Amino acid sequence: MSMQEAGDKKLRPARTNATKQKLFEASMELIGERGAAGVTVDEIAAAAGVSKGTVYYNFGSKSDLIAQLLRHGVDILLARLLSVKDSSADPLAAMDEMIGQAMDFMAEYPSFARLWVSENWRTPSEWQDTFAELRGRLLAVIGAAIEGVAGRYDVDESISRGSLETAIFGACFVVGLDRQTYNPERTREQSVAAIMAIMRGYVRK
Repeated sequence: MSMQEAGDKKLRPARTNATKQKLFEASMELIGERGAAGVTVDEIAAAAGVSKGTVYYNFGSKSDLIAQLLRHGVDILLARLLSVKDSSADPLAAMDEMIGQAMDFMAEYPSFARLWVSENWRTPSEWQDTFAELRGRLLAVIGAAIEGVAGRYDVDESISRGSLETAIFGACFVVGLDRQTYNPERTREQSVAAIMAIMRGYVRK
């Protein structure tokens, strides 16, 4: 990107953010239907109501577009997870609320969950480094919430913290996506309770 292009972007951040959100929503819908490989930049631009040149101006290539949209989706999810106040509240209740926020995100963006689940464990993946970074950011937030529970309750220290973080992380995506795809009658509360059962098993009675 040239200095002039960087300057132009700084002058219109609201427009850039609005464009990114439109591209994110349009891309997620198309990718949810056909997968990342089956979608062209032309189709994404048309669905978002922008020119193909706008896509390349903002992102450079289809691969960069997908990488940035993954980041954008995780930024939305992280903002929701971090909106949960932990202060002096019961950390288990805070975890319950955090998982509820994750379920709301999966309900709003089920195609993002499909992209994440289908591409994250694909080997090799052109977005492997991006997934690793974003996964680390999400696990750090979950890990901090687990640390809060461990600081308040007597917990089973024989359970690996890393494995517990991964179990909660994976369950949010899989349970949320399963609800949207196969079990729409399942309530948000039922989904949250199923994932929280993992945490409640961590806490000694």
